[in-house]
Amino acid sequence: MPATSTRERMVAAAFRLFTDRGFEATTVDDIAAEAGVGRTTFFRSFPTKEAVVFPDHAPILAAVDARLSSATRDTGDLALLEASRIVLDNYLADGEVARARYALTSSVPALRATESANQRAYQQLFRDHVRRWLTPPDGELRDDLIAEVLANAVVTAHNHVLRRWLRGTSTDARSELADAVAAVTRRLGLEASEATETQVVVVRSRRPFDEVLPQVRRLLADDA
Repeated sequence: MPATSTRERMVAAAFRLFTDRGFEATTVDDIAAEAGVGRTTFFRSFPTKEAVVFPDHAPILAAVDARLSSATRDTGDLALLEASRIVLDNYLADGEVARARYALTSSVPALRATESANQRAYQQLFRDHVRRWLTPPDGELRDDLIAEVLANAVVTAHNHVLRRWLRGTSTDARSELADAVAAVTRRLGLEASEATETQVVVVRSRRPFDEVLPQVRRLLADDA
């Protein structure tokens, strides 16, 4: 049987036991026996009992990193949406397993700590790419706070939509995610690659205004 099927069987067995016995009362040996595998097989796929609860974040983080790496500030809003959608789609694909995971992490402190650590990995990845987009050619980042806030805002927007889906209150999580990410990027100004420049000119002259105005217009045009 393919290794992926063995992994899925162990995950399904673990969640059955967690539901019947509780997380703390279930051992690795219990999960292995329920799945029809040995301890060695279990530990080839999962380093700890806690790890069987969560998806494998490494390939998801790699896919998110690849999408954000291809973006610039001008395309950052779309990249943030598509990167956060990669994460959401993985949870949606898990279906009832994702909902069972949510129930477990809501009640087991050790699992909440692991979930928080996983979330920080995504926040840091988003933050690093936003920093890159906001760094001007001179290499001096002037918007470090915006990079931090925007990364946290996008992850929070994703989690807000995901929780609505997990609770059964969202019927179209992907559309809700698009609206949520658009809202935070718009409010923080990422969609505008450059701020609108305003020029103020003060001119003193004894010449009539109608004679001076054409020269001012020419100067502004040359400067642009």
